[in-house]
Amino acid sequence: MKGNYKFLLLALLIAFASCSFTSKTFDNPDKDKTLIELITYVLSNGHFNPQDINDAFSENVFEDYLTQLDPFKRYFYESDIKEFEAYKTQLDDQIKAYDVAFFNLTHERLLQRIEESKKVYNDILSEPFDFNKKEEYSADYESLDYVKSKREMKERWRQQLKFSTIANYDDAISQRKADLETNDLPESVFSAQNEKPKTNNEKKSLNQIEKEAREATKRSLDELYDFIDDRQRKDWFAVYINAIVEEFDPHTFYFAPEDKDRFDVAMSGNFEGIGARLQKRMDAILVNEIISGGPAWRANELEVGDQILKVRQEKEKEPVNIVGMRLDDAIKLIKGPKGTTVVLTLKKVDGTIEDIFITRDIVELEETYAKSSTVIKDDKKFGVINLPKFYINFEDYNKRNAASDIKQEIIRLKDEGVEGLVLDLRNNGGGSLQTVVDIAGLFIEEGPIVQVKTTGEPKEVLKDKDKSIIWDGPLVILVNELSASASEILAAAMQDYKRAIIIGSKQTYGKGTVQNVLDLNRLVRNNSNGDMGALKFTTQKFYRVDGGSTQLEGVKSDVVVPDRYSYINIGEKDQENPLPWDKIGAVDYELWGNYFDYDTTIEKSKARMAANEQLKLIDANARWVKKIRDRELYSLNYNEYKKEMELNEEEAKRFEKLSEYKTDLTFNSLPYEIQLMEQDSVLKEKRNRWHKSLAKDVYIEEALNVLHDLKMTYAIKNKVAGVKN
Repeated sequence: MKGNYKFLLLALLIAFASCSFTSKTFDNPDKDKTLIELITYVLSNGHFNPQDINDAFSENVFEDYLTQLDPFKRYFYESDIKEFEAYKTQLDDQIKAYDVAFFNLTHERLLQRIEESKKVYNDILSEPFDFNKKEEYSADYESLDYVKSKREMKERWRQQLKFSTIANYDDAISQRKADLETNDLPESVFSAQNEKPKTNNEKKSLNQIEKEAREATKRSLDELYDFIDDRQRKDWFAVYINAIVEEFDPHTFYFAPEDKDRFDVAMSGNFEGIGARLQKRMDAILVNEIISGGPAWRANELEVGDQILKVRQEKEKEPVNIVGMRLDDAIKLIKGPKGTTVVLTLKKVDGTIEDIFITRDIVELEETYAKSSTVIKDDKKFGVINLPKFYINFEDYNKRNAASDIKQEIIRLKDEGVEGLVLDLRNNGGGSLQTVVDIAGLFIEEGPIVQVKTTGEPKEVLKDKDKSIIWDGPLVILVNELSASASEILAAAMQDYKRAIIIGSKQTYGKGTVQNVLDLNRLVRNNSNGDMGALKFTTQKFYRVDGGSTQLEGVKSDVVVPDRYSYINIGEKDQENPLPWDKIGAVDYELWGNYFDYDTTIEKSKARMAANEQLKLIDANARWVKKIRDRELYSLNYNEYKKEMELNEEEAKRFEKLSEYKTDLTFNSLPYEIQLMEQDSVLKEKRNRWHKSLAKDVYIEEALNVLHDLKMTYAIKNKVAGVKN
């Protein structure tokens, strides 16, 4: 097997950087200009798909940058935009000349408008809102025009603030109702240990509640503006730089020095906080990954796609509204020392609002490792292996990695007499390419696994050259929309070889690119400008053995099953400026030779899926989630607003029985783990929780059905083959 491909990439990157020391110098005393020069040089020479920095590029940067500065369109006026438009097709020329005139203009104007807006929101929130008035609020910010006057600006702020306040108002009224109901209960229902709660809302008038709701909105804005005021010019300049680099593709990103330090910590595997990765879309802070083994994962309440609305520290009374806040500032609020608790107010994927409590900790890397279980289905024993990521020790490949662990788990499962294997890659965001090649090699004799292409260079084919096969029995691979990158390579290879049946979402995430991170300080001699930060940029694309890319299209499942993400925008194709799908030449590979009847098995599975009531309900829930998330008009009349909320809650109840689903399956740990659990109660609890979730998992249930069917077709075909021989 070839050496770790990541090492090769790193060597090439270092060589590229070293070459830059001699072929190009970056010695402009102006740090901003040096940074633009550095980044444009690296991207034009190192990016997989360098962009033409022309007028069209300039227009895209212009639009995206202003959207990032003012997503609600509540700072800039139409007159500002008209003034800025003089630069709309000039930014390409400015970038090439390392000119920052446009940034300087917009930055100064933004600070001016932010300062003006403080008086606007304070004036508005000093007067009561009339929640009896019939009016609507549109959250479709992209369709809004920029305002023409101060009067229009105040009206825009009024509507947005009223929308924020009506939620606080509703919360307070709901709490008052709950308190009054509690007061009506007799003392006898409360034990000595569970005293009757003290309430303080029962005597408050609606006017008092409205005033307190406005005050809560004001406190949130005051705190948001404290964060804004703390931002330095370099922070705003990083926004401009990223508006430029993100035109190349969604995975190219500039890390300012502080961000680079945080990225370095993340890459080291030490996550102190809640254990979730976040992204910003427009004004919203969204969860885009739950780090396996972390506090959020263990609490099991936060989901990918949830929006975090507010953050409260355990010793604070009032939460901070983070809607519209810079992502870095929001992360600072959410992160914190191990052992402390943070309260997150979430807008769940299904549109419901709830608070969750997470005790911060350091992510336990153990939970990112492969784990396995046995289960008996229709008198046959099967194995399930869960792989959260394709992990590796980059300093020493011979140390523990995903491939060696999967191999060990398969051997252990074989010792237990399993007759089929489920490999669960759901929510697996990827990792090492080399481990993918080695894992694929456990299931086939030998052959190509993935093709890797770098612009201007011949393609490289990564092959399994080890003829030994660790598992030659029935294989099912589970995927979903969040299975990305390395997961897609493995699923694609097994599908192309007809070695496994892929069950899951219509398609996987669709990330078919490779990124590297370059410390920009390496390129600057005698740097007197301070830390220049780092640049993550796309250097390669990978392709299936049949020549097709997984970019955008992902891997299409053989058996498609719905899940709650089925209809929402969550994949690579839904990002800004993704690289296109394309195809290169196929490589020679031999289909897996076996007696399994895949076609018949797939048809039987599809028939079962179509008749499965749980999956029908999941699909209905996914459609409802889509409808809730696409909603843009909201009533600012409280009675109508409340009716809408109650209707949503009523619809949500319809899907509560999704969590009640149970199979009659029992999952068991392997003997070596049972011994470990006798000494480790934490491990025992983790495995018990995993086994309970497997027993409620309709997708695992179907995967086992497929394995059973494959075994039956093997027996039938083997007899036929025996007669012919």
